[in-house]
Amino acid sequence: MSTTPSGTAVQDRGPVVLAVTVAFLGVSTLFVALRLVSRIGIVKRVTSDDYFIVFAWLLAFGFSVSICWGVHNGLGHHETDIPVDNQIALRKSEYAFSVLYNPVLMATKTSILLFYLTLSRNQQIFRWMTLANLFAVNAAGLALTLLNIFQCNPVGAALEEAAPTTALCIDIVTIYLSSAPVNIITDLAILFLPMPILTAMRLPRRQHIILILTFSFGAFATAVDVVRISYLQSAFEIRLQEVGKQDATTSRISEQDDFSWYASLSFMWSAIEVHTGIICACVPALKPLAARIIPSILRDTSDPNDTSQLDYGESSPPKLDSSPNIAGQLSPSSPITALPRAVQGNEEDMDMMDFLTTPETPRSTKDMQTRVKNTPSRSERPSLTYLEFYNMKEKKPMTKLSNKESIVPLALVTILFFMWGFAYGLLDVLNSQFQVVAGTTSGQGLGLHAAYYGAYFVGPLTVGRFVFLRWGFRATFITGLCIYGAGTLIFWPSGVLTSFPAFLVSNFLVGFGVSILEVAANPFVALCGPSEYAETRLNLSQGVQAVGTVVAPLLAQKVLFKNVLNAPSLIDVQWAYLGIALFDVVLAVAFYYMPIPEASDKDFEEIAQKRHSINSRKVFNVPVVYITLGLGIFSMWCYVGAQEAVAGPFENFIDAVSPKYSVIGPFNYSVVGHTVFAIGRFLCALVEVFVKPSHILVFLSIGMIVTSALAMSLVGPAGIAMIVLCQFFESGIFPLLFAISLRGLGSYTKTGSIFLTAAISGGAILPVIMYPVTNAFGLQYSFCVIVAASVFVTIYPIYLILVPAARNQVVPVHSQRRPAIPEDKRVSPYRRASHIFHTAVKRRKGNDDSCTAEHVEGAKEEWFG
Repeated sequence: MSTTPSGTAVQDRGPVVLAVTVAFLGVSTLFVALRLVSRIGIVKRVTSDDYFIVFAWLLAFGFSVSICWGVHNGLGHHETDIPVDNQIALRKSEYAFSVLYNPVLMATKTSILLFYLTLSRNQQIFRWMTLANLFAVNAAGLALTLLNIFQCNPVGAALEEAAPTTALCIDIVTIYLSSAPVNIITDLAILFLPMPILTAMRLPRRQHIILILTFSFGAFATAVDVVRISYLQSAFEIRLQEVGKQDATTSRISEQDDFSWYASLSFMWSAIEVHTGIICACVPALKPLAARIIPSILRDTSDPNDTSQLDYGESSPPKLDSSPNIAGQLSPSSPITALPRAVQGNEEDMDMMDFLTTPETPRSTKDMQTRVKNTPSRSERPSLTYLEFYNMKEKKPMTKLSNKESIVPLALVTILFFMWGFAYGLLDVLNSQFQVVAGTTSGQGLGLHAAYYGAYFVGPLTVGRFVFLRWGFRATFITGLCIYGAGTLIFWPSGVLTSFPAFLVSNFLVGFGVSILEVAANPFVALCGPSEYAETRLNLSQGVQAVGTVVAPLLAQKVLFKNVLNAPSLIDVQWAYLGIALFDVVLAVAFYYMPIPEASDKDFEEIAQKRHSINSRKVFNVPVVYITLGLGIFSMWCYVGAQEAVAGPFENFIDAVSPKYSVIGPFNYSVVGHTVFAIGRFLCALVEVFVKPSHILVFLSIGMIVTSALAMSLVGPAGIAMIVLCQFFESGIFPLLFAISLRGLGSYTKTGSIFLTAAISGGAILPVIMYPVTNAFGLQYSFCVIVAASVFVTIYPIYLILVPAARNQVVPVHSQRRPAIPEDKRVSPYRRASHIFHTAVKRRKGNDDSCTAEHVEGAKEEWFG
């Protein structure tokens, strides 16, 4: 609290903002100074990342001064308590603050990424990912900086006390809140990029822990950014309330209502974020200074092999000629060639492994000889590849795992199935709420749905194909999770701006990430374990995915989106998406270290070669496996289109056919439909143990035809029953199509999975085809599109049953384990058991020795051959 000249008490956040800003400026200044001492005074080498951190500090200094000057002129006060003479000066300080914020972050992150580049000369993938992050940081930072500079048209309107009514200005808080996902994504990328290399290094325990903790300081910057977002959101909501009280919408006057009060804490946390980033960027470079002052902290005295210290900054190589007698003291046979390249003086070729394991300058020749002997040569150190996730010689391929061995990896991957089912359920409800808040048309809502499924055509054929074929399942899981997490973060600016194009991009990115997950997840489940149970495994995992589609709408409708009636309440639910994004990142990191088996094209070919005579057969002079795959892709496209054509207008269908009988409400009927869908998948998994998959597939597809056709004419409870039953018959078709189509492809199994996943894009097309039919003839009549698609799906199982080559190709192996026994030679189970028992008894009577289990096994072999 402060007082006016008249003695009236006024609310004032200025002292807190000023104190915190100055304190963090002082701490960051200290860390930058210590970094320079370490680099100039000890290492005696200054690199490009040092220059950028100094540049970042200079910008941060100006940034902090602008906040302090703003506090001096009324920042932290209510607008009504600020003297008129201070208004222009306050506007100028706010403008300077907004312009300098993004350049500070750009310079800081550029310094860190340049530091990574100097340590990645033999880690090409890590290097390319660092360069991509560097480009993203600077491209986004430059765009946001220009946006802040030209926030008003004309530019000078941003500096005026009250901008003319003709001026067009963008709300600063809106810009900051919309750009928050970019900062979080780049922060997380910088945090986790070096971790695979750091954690794989073989170092003494204490050094390893210190190394990882040192590079983990970036987590503080991410945490501060999240806190800052919460204050920005509060400021934005207040701003919306103020705007709601007046008619002005685009004028700068609308943002000036108490802006100095509600935005002050956001400014303070922005200063904390900026200086925390500089501090975290300086920490790794302080190792030489720490080693000089307190060397014991970096040495584990309990480890006899710990004779070197980690170098987190680019240490100066020891000079071999510093002592006049050193050449004579080192014998010709001394392992001088075992020194890392940095120690040998080749600084330009230093990479991360050399940098992090280079010893400190020895205090004596004897100490140097000891350390040289204990320093592994480059040829002795294991080659570390950034995305070399597993060694085929050490782990059993997934295709050779037993049912028991495959339980753990299948359970881990099934988490991903739940994730994209959950994402789909949330998106469906969020898009509906967005249409209500933004007042979009039903056609635009269909566009959001099409953006999600349209990404399935692009993702698998581009990024998914490249990663899957080059690095395998694990890398594809991680890539999909990262893109999925980035897409969920984009929902934040979409909600802030209440923008249809932004929501369109968000839906596309989420669909893009999920499609890449499906490229690897579906074939992983189908192929991990005995091949005869591929359809069963995939139906179980897809059943878990269906559970996610049940849970997500309930959680969204009853909890997350319960009170979403306007733009501020739409922003509130973005925290749920921030949580999902962070969970995705954590899951991606976990998948890097989890024991996920892999399989090469050679392994898949080995499985196919076991049935070479069957898989090599031709139909119309074309290999049967290719015809099966082609028809499977077409059926998948039609099936997913039909599934989405049923699920999309489900609630509208309930209102149309049963307005009087809809007692529990359309949404609850929708939940019932999703639940029946999930139960159907689990039932299919059970039935597939006893019935051939192709027979189940033809039964389900015919059921789709019948129920969708009856839904065209029935009304009341019967109409509701038909659409619910239609979802039941849909349930097991996807896993069956996918698993069956992959059989016999051999080395082309991954390519087949890519095309099958791309066929899921049919979900973007059929609802669009159905839309004009609905407008012209009504919703029930439009189900003719679903009937037609179901007929096309049915062609596939009929082909599998009627064409002998196809039938033999896709039949599970366990159904052919034992040749068929003629009817006249078949023996009942009772007679088999009786024969085994009597044979064992006779052998026991004829031999004084005790009858062992081998006698029984012999009787089995005698009877069954």
